[in-house]
Amino acid sequence: MSSAMPVENYVFTSESVSEGHPDKVCDRISDAILDAFLAREPEARVAVETLTTTNLIVLAGEVRPAGLVSNEEIEEIARAAVRDIGYEQDGFHWRDAEVQVRIHGQSAHIAQGVDQDGAGDQGIMFGYACRETPELMPAPIAYSHRILADMAEARRTGSVAGFGPDSKSQISLRYENGRPVAATSVVVSTQHDAALSQDNVRGLVRPFVENVLPDGWMCDDDQFFVNPTGTFVIGGPDGDAGLTGRKIIVDTYGGAAPHGGGAFSGKDPTKVDRSAAYAARYLAKNVVAAELAERCTIQLSYAIGVARPLSVYIDTHGTSKVDTNRLAEVLQAEMDLSPRGIREHLGLNRPIYARTAAYGHFGRTPEDDGGFSWERTDLVDAISNAL
Repeated sequence: MSSAMPVENYVFTSESVSEGHPDKVCDRISDAILDAFLAREPEARVAVETLTTTNLIVLAGEVRPAGLVSNEEIEEIARAAVRDIGYEQDGFHWRDAEVQVRIHGQSAHIAQGVDQDGAGDQGIMFGYACRETPELMPAPIAYSHRILADMAEARRTGSVAGFGPDSKSQISLRYENGRPVAATSVVVSTQHDAALSQDNVRGLVRPFVENVLPDGWMCDDDQFFVNPTGTFVIGGPDGDAGLTGRKIIVDTYGGAAPHGGGAFSGKDPTKVDRSAAYAARYLAKNVVAAELAERCTIQLSYAIGVARPLSVYIDTHGTSKVDTNRLAEVLQAEMDLSPRGIREHLGLNRPIYARTAAYGHFGRTPEDDGGFSWERTDLVDAISNAL
């Protein structure tokens, strides 16, 4: 099925948050713990949630096998993640924060369905791709991520002094005839050293925005907002509590596509909230990369303990060059969409998740060790030939 979408002129906005944002600190810790389990047992089951606040990290959830990674090791993993992000503040320090580990064994009632290759829970997942950027991502979220990632790299290398780990970006792009053409406003809020003035921070941030946006896209100066509330010295979990899974739109498509509602971080790939969302992106990206559509949204749905998806829905937004019902058949023939089939096809039972916790799970570069495998476009020929 394909629904026509009128070509319009409009402004669309997406935001990103940095690795030092309180919620992203939690995502990073949860995924680092997941990686530790998968490194020792590829079939480990993990669902770990993290809460952070002023000098406190609380870890809760369920794992199997219980005790595979000790509580002492889990605490050290959490501290190492915070240290790598860069928190050494009085109110949140990797060395001084209290760490509480409240992780227990996986429920036997959940295990019985998953062990039969069924989905770990019910739910709906979406994948999306479009031709707005080389990564086949919506431009507002792609640029928002890149600004913060570049700022974080400059902070880490010391090429720019004065940035703290906590930052946010937001970009509004003007679309003409359905294509992005310019930024109408840009917002960047970044934690900074107390010695820096508002003008100092604005001057430090501007080059990162201008380097990311295409030539001629920078907004008017009165629409370029940097730390619009003023001083931003106290940041991270000392400034605001954080929780795993609260930035699901940042993690995906910045609101340009639907979201099923499930978070990713801290969940092993038997949880279809994560693995099926990766599969849906993988298939949508290959459809667009094959030039079969300009845009593609794919929805998958699952029931707990049931292996096969209950539904596979494709919407090419009126841009398809092929029959979408036939396309749905071909995609299901080319990829086993059972939870186990997804894990095997994309090689998801590996410690590849901590790197996904900031700057988006999609639009990234596939890595040699299997990281971001769902960003490959290796189905293009098979799909094209089958059609």
